[in-house]
Amino acid sequence: MQVRALKAPGRYADGHGLYLVVEPSGSKRWLLRIVIHGTRRDIGLGGASLVTLAEAREKAFAYRKTARDGGDPLAERRKPVETIPTFAEAVVRVFEDNKPSWNNAKHAAQWKTTLVTYANPFFGSRRVDQVETPDVLRALSPIWLTKPETARRVRQRIGTVLDWAKAAGYRGGDNPIDGVSRGLPKQGEREEHHAALPYAEVPAFVARL
Repeated sequence: MQVRALKAPGRYADGHGLYLVVEPSGSKRWLLRIVIHGTRRDIGLGGASLVTLAEAREKAFAYRKTARDGGDPLAERRKPVETIPTFAEAVVRVFEDNKPSWNNAKHAAQWKTTLVTYANPFFGSRRVDQVETPDVLRALSPIWLTKPETARRVRQRIGTVLDWAKAAGYRGGDNPIDGVSRGLPKQGEREEHHAALPYAEVPAFVARL
C-alpha cells in the first residue's frame, strides 16, 4: 500500500541497497545498488506495476548472495537461458547424435520412425522433464499386445531419449520407463521359428522340393 501511495519523484530506500525509484512521469521501478568485485553497480529489478515488493526483496537477496560469494549477478543475467526441449525435439537430437554410429541405415530410420509414430502423439509436445510413467504407459498400452516386438523397441527407445535428457541436465530422478512394465499386461510367448537348415543340406532339399 505504501508503494502504491508514493507519488513524489525520488528514490526511496527499502534497506540493504534496494530502492523504489519514482520517476517524474509517475512510473515506479525497483533498483538494487550493490558492490560487485569492488565496484558499485546498479541493477534494475523491474517495474513496480509487475514486480511486488516481496518479489523485489527476493531478487535483491539472490543478487546480493551471488555477489557475496564472489560471483557477478550481472553476468549471470546476461547468460542465455537454455530452454528445455520437448520430447519430440529430444528425439531429433538423440537421433542426430547417434546416427553417425549406426551403420545400418534401415535401423536408423526405424529408430526415429517408431518414436514419431507411437510416442510423439501422446507426449511429444511435452518437455522432457515433464514426461512421467503414466505418459509412457498410455503410449505403449495400445500396441503392447498387438505389436509386442515393436512395443518393446519403443519402450527401449523412449528410455534412451529420457536417459539422454537426464545426462544433459534437463531432468532428474528415475527414468519413467523403469516402472512402466508394472502397469502393462504380460505378453504372450514369442513366436518360435523353424530351425535354419544347415547350408550343406540345401542342394538336396531344393532337389527334393
